Amino acid sequence: MPRLFTGLAVPSEIGARLARFRGGLPGARWVEAADYHVTLRFLGDIDADVAEDVLEALAGLRARDPVPVELEGLGAFGGDRPRALFAAVAQNPALMDLQAEQERLVRRAGVAPETRRFTPHVTLARLKREASPEAVAMYVAQSGLFEPLRFEARAVTVFSARESTGGGPYIAEAEFPFA
Repeated sequence: MPRLFTGLAVPSEIGARLARFRGGLPGARWVEAADYHVTLRFLGDIDADVAEDVLEALAGLRARDPVPVELEGLGAFGGDRPRALFAAVAQNPALMDLQAEQERLVRRAGVAPETRRFTPHVTLARLKREASPEAVAMYVAQSGLFEPLRFEARAVTVFSARESTGGGPYIAEAEFPFA
C-alpha cells in the first residue's frame, strides 16, 4: 500500500504564486507547484484493509461550508537542522475543526493517534544537509513581503506518495466534498 495522507489541494493559481519563491536556496529540493497541499492527517504506510476503512470513515465527513485557507508567510521546520521550507497557514476555527474531525475518523478506522501537534502549512521545499540554518533564515528574511494568499477549500483529498522519492508526485486517490 502506498504512503497515504489527507489534505486540502492548493488551487493552481495559488500554486503559481507560491512557485515564485522557488530558487535561490542551496540544498533545497523544490516541490512541484501541482503537488502543493495542506496536509490534514498523515496516515503513513497502511495496509489495504485499514486504507479501505479510512476511506469509508471519511465518506462520513459531516457537511460543512467551504473552509477558508490563508497563507500568511514563509517559515522552516527543523531549527538548527532545517528540513523543510513552508508557507504557513493561518489557523482558524473551521480548519481546526476539520482537522480534528479527520483525526477522530481515522483513529476509529484503526490508524494510530497522531503524536505531533497540527501545524498547517504548504511545503515548498525539502532541505538537504547543505541548507544551513543561517542560509534558510536569510532566505526567509530576504523573500520579501509575503502578501497573504487566500482560497476556499471545498473538499478533502486522500493523496498517495511514493516512498522512494520522499514526496511527490502525489496522486489523488479519493475526494470528499464538504457539501
